[in-house]
Amino acid sequence: MERRGRVLVAKVGLDGHDRGAEVVARGLRDGGFEVVYTGLHQTPAMVAAAAVQEDVDVVGLSILSGAHGILVPAVLRALQALGADDVSVVVGGIIPDHDHSRLLSLGVAAVFTPGTPLPEILDSLGEICARRACLDADQAAV
Repeated sequence: MERRGRVLVAKVGLDGHDRGAEVVARGLRDGGFEVVYTGLHQTPAMVAAAAVQEDVDVVGLSILSGAHGILVPAVLRALQALGADDVSVVVGGIIPDHDHSRLLSLGVAAVFTPGTPLPEILDSLGEICARRACLDADQAAV
């Protein structure tokens, strides 16, 4: 199977529910992605540092606590502070519909809610990683 991209799956904040993150991580792995799972209770700075250290294409944040309005912008700022604002961020979990547009306007590449079919997640992340690979190739040619 061809490598489709490298994804960091992270549970940021005090949210202790990781079953969904583990299922998605396994599905991504089975779908051809390289997956790094950080485990529970990560800070935004820890997630950003791991993303840089692991050289990932995408950070997938799983948030079921309702703290997405605080945690997602903090992760985006932490990535930017480390010069990794080219790493795409996707968010999954309990995200009310009215918050989707705000997260997308902050730079989140996609929002997935419970019940999103795994093939849809795989396709979306595949497209994100393919765009990043094209950008990297263009920058290398310059």
